[in-house]
Amino acid sequence: MKKWMIAAALMAFTSLQLAAQQEKRPQPNPEERAKKATERMAAELDLSEEQKNQILALNLDQAKKRQAEMEAQAAERKAKMQEMKAHQEKVDAILTEEQRSKWEEIKMEERDKRRPRGEVHRRGDMPRRKSEN
Repeated sequence: MKKWMIAAALMAFTSLQLAAQQEKRPQPNPEERAKKATERMAAELDLSEEQKNQILALNLDQAKKRQAEMEAQAAERKAKMQEMKAHQEKVDAILTEEQRSKWEEIKMEERDKRRPRGEVHRRGDMPRRKSEN
């Protein structure tokens, strides 16, 4: 029991440290993204004012569509997480305490097999796919 308490305290401390290290950058709104992309194109391609206005309209339309897609994906992820949590609560209600602890241990072992301890993936660590244009 004492080891379990120490492990739980260590896990809580570690998760708090990780949360403190991760900064949430404010996401620019679609108008800001479209304007920035247009300004970059204008600077690099020497666009006329008419071209800038046309490109800005296209970029703004695309940025708004992308924003809507991202919001829909976030809502879908949230719904899936709630569904998974509800499922887990139902499973936990059926299992005995001993079975629950054994099941948690099995799940942790499987998780460790997928990702070795200490290995943290960050967005910048992953290779990017090249576009197929």
